[in-house]
Amino acid sequence: MSQMRLNPLNGRWVTIVAERAERPTDFAPRDHSVESDRSRPCPFCAGNEEATPPALETVEADGTWSMRVIPNRYPAFDGEEAFAVHNLGPVHVMAEASGIHEVFVYTPNHDSGLHLLDDDHAAQLMRVLRDRFAEHAATPQVRYTQAIVNHGWEAGASIAHPHGQILGLPFVPGEILDEERAFARFAGGCLLCTTVEAELSADERVIFANDDVAVIAPYWSGAPYEMLIVPRHHEGHLQDAPDESLAAVGIALRDALGHLHAALGDVAFNLGFHTAPHQHTGQYHWHAHVWPNLVTQAGFERGTGVMINIVPPEQACDTLRSVAASA
Repeated sequence: MSQMRLNPLNGRWVTIVAERAERPTDFAPRDHSVESDRSRPCPFCAGNEEATPPALETVEADGTWSMRVIPNRYPAFDGEEAFAVHNLGPVHVMAEASGIHEVFVYTPNHDSGLHLLDDDHAAQLMRVLRDRFAEHAATPQVRYTQAIVNHGWEAGASIAHPHGQILGLPFVPGEILDEERAFARFAGGCLLCTTVEAELSADERVIFANDDVAVIAPYWSGAPYEMLIVPRHHEGHLQDAPDESLAAVGIALRDALGHLHAALGDVAFNLGFHTAPHQHTGQYHWHAHVWPNLVTQAGFERGTGVMINIVPPEQACDTLRSVAASA
């Protein structure tokens, strides 16, 4: 029988339909044909630095860079104006999209990926994010920073070279406001700290965990093989996390995506980091989400906002655990 499960982070229901569960091999592989054109130089590859604006931050050793943060040539958010709402009529409301939009090229290797980084590189990725978040927090017009990685054109990547985006927004997105409200109304302390302890006790959906981080197939997964990465050191803001916690999260992300790659192949995915809004001091616990793009949202999901997940998280966890055990 199908189940309705409540996502306590955003207050929305998801539907788990076990009877429609797919085997990992049933998911269609990614279409690489749209990414295979190498006739034009890749602007993110080493040696093509002149094709991008000057770097805002560079990690390098012996004259060779390993990571670059550059301004986005086509920013969705740009400018220093304070957030101001303009009512243009009874139903027309607008505001200037001021803010910051950066591209994070986290490897010079065009054919690499998050799942292939070594420990030091994975840890450094998180330290660069911390530095960018801290700089955004000191920028007056930025109220929230969203870091994302879109892997594969199916997930929204317009350039195949591995990279992420860091966006400083002049407002706090509704998803984060929903999460803040969830943390505030949770009576048992921290919602995510309690989630980790409950999942470790149940031992049905923990893909792997150590003293620093837990990787979970959440009980309320709205998508097949969705993963939640929770640092066990409690901090509201990513930029306040200590080095050892950041390094552990970077390595855990690398390993979680490695398990996903080993189980399903090179599937498209979205990675998003959620942190407390800048200057907010209420209850929160920063974390990361991985959403594989294995199915297409249809009319029901778009019309109701209720996701249908055809792979129960318990089954997804078993698959990902078995891959780790056989490695």
